[in-house]
Amino acid sequence: MNIVHGIESLDIEKNYRKAVQWFFKFLTFSTLSRIIHYHLNHFNMNMPIEIKTPGVHHIALRVTNLAQSKAFYIDKLGFTAVLDQPALLIFFAGTTAIAIKGPEGKVAEDDQFNPFRVGLDHIALGCDNRGELERVAQALEDHSIENTGIKLDETLQKDYVAFKDPDRISWEFYSI
Repeated sequence: MNIVHGIESLDIEKNYRKAVQWFFKFLTFSTLSRIIHYHLNHFNMNMPIEIKTPGVHHIALRVTNLAQSKAFYIDKLGFTAVLDQPALLIFFAGTTAIAIKGPEGKVAEDDQFNPFRVGLDHIALGCDNRGELERVAQALEDHSIENTGIKLDETLQKDYVAFKDPDRISWEFYSI
């Protein structure tokens, strides 16, 4: 064995050890990194978002006939329009904006609301005194608006009157 060959062998052996050490350091770091990354992401995905909001900003409802709905919400129920455009009506129920949107050619003429489909079940407006609940229940009846009369919600032990708009969207006037 010549010296040059021996030196080359030592260098190859030395470099091989460095390569193996680097490989295990990298493997350990990489594995540890993946474990940490997985747990951080898994932990964050399971944390609740905790949305901080003062309440509902608006609700948008699609209707089959905007003119008919406008007559119902403005003329019969007495809400005040804050925006009245050819395809959009907006009024406030308390501090929540309610947008009524016309069909825009995408809604079947004979379509109507169904609370048993996925999506909206009903909208409940708050009522803070019994006298107002009774007055509204009678006014709904006087205007021939389909309604339940005053009922007791057995779950929350609160009185309410439920009624439907021209597209049969379910509303409640609910004691708070």
